[in-house]
Amino acid sequence: MVSKTKLTYDKLIKQHLKILKGLQYKSGLFAASNKDVSTGYDKSWLRDNFYECIAFEVIGDWDNVEKTYGALLDIFLKHEAKIDAAIKQKPKHKHEYIHARFNPKTFDEFWEDWGNKQNDTIGAVLFRIGELEHHHKRTILKNDNHVRIVNKLVKYLDSIQYWHDKDSGMWEEDEEVHASSVGACVAGLKSIKNLAQIKVPNRMITEGRKTLKHLLPRESGRKFVDLSLLSLIYPYDVVTKKQRDTILKNVEYFLLREHGVIRYKNDHYYNKNPDGYSEEAEWSFGLSWLAIIYERMGNKRKAKSFLDKMLDTQTSKGIPELYFSNSPIFNENNPLGWSESLFIVALHNMNAKILKAP
Repeated sequence: MVSKTKLTYDKLIKQHLKILKGLQYKSGLFAASNKDVSTGYDKSWLRDNFYECIAFEVIGDWDNVEKTYGALLDIFLKHEAKIDAAIKQKPKHKHEYIHARFNPKTFDEFWEDWGNKQNDTIGAVLFRIGELEHHHKRTILKNDNHVRIVNKLVKYLDSIQYWHDKDSGMWEEDEEVHASSVGACVAGLKSIKNLAQIKVPNRMITEGRKTLKHLLPRESGRKFVDLSLLSLIYPYDVVTKKQRDTILKNVEYFLLREHGVIRYKNDHYYNKNPDGYSEEAEWSFGLSWLAIIYERMGNKRKAKSFLDKMLDTQTSKGIPELYFSNSPIFNENNPLGWSESLFIVALHNMNAKILKAP
């Protein structure tokens, strides 16, 4: 007999997959939010596409996954000369780094001056290509051009010396050495190293691990706890059990709120307090992220409690980027593709548990 919970989860997965698919362009890239939103979230971020694709991976929609990663590789190929220049000489200015967001139709860079140095985006793409090729036996590197550009991405990370390169991190803000960025690169290099046609010097991984050992469980010199640290637990799995438990404890104690998880203390983005402090926005996908992690740890009770909280963040259009502090009011980036995807993953994982239950 199929439980009501499973039927509900099945319906929600189909509903939110439809919303997520609505954000995809013909090129295969996803917008961060609605294509007609005025906030600029109609653009495609490398990182957002990485997270938006995870939902299609867990349901086994490999055509969509391969289409998106083919487009991401085409972006790097279009800007290969820029990557070559960065390999030849370590970039000195932000605009010399690989950009983090692109026009989803033309694959052109956007040139506004913002926190463009985001090393985790390269680590993320390498990580998933390695996982898809090695574990899922999908053919992402379809030709010699793909193999060449991925090898150049490895050389790019070596040239910028990612293990102590100050970047803007997951939130595109102040330049620091971020554990979440270094960890993404470590995971990416470890993953892609499994492929015979990709060459990864061992010292690159060793240097990254040294930095993580020094920084963790902090995110950076300025931030002792940050939502982005959850990425080092899932999907990257580059922390020890002790580090994992400390990160979870800190995130839940300092950052967990009713409608989501704040990114870090004194976050200014959509902060509703006039002075910019103590009214941090609550990011919806933090709840799904915690549900995914606890389900993977075997703690079904805690996973379900976070998933139940996540259910309350839904709107008629989908799951928004964030809610204003202590408020039922959400911002205009609704739905956020990243939020939709992690919600689908959390639902899918809990569904699998229900199916296996006696």
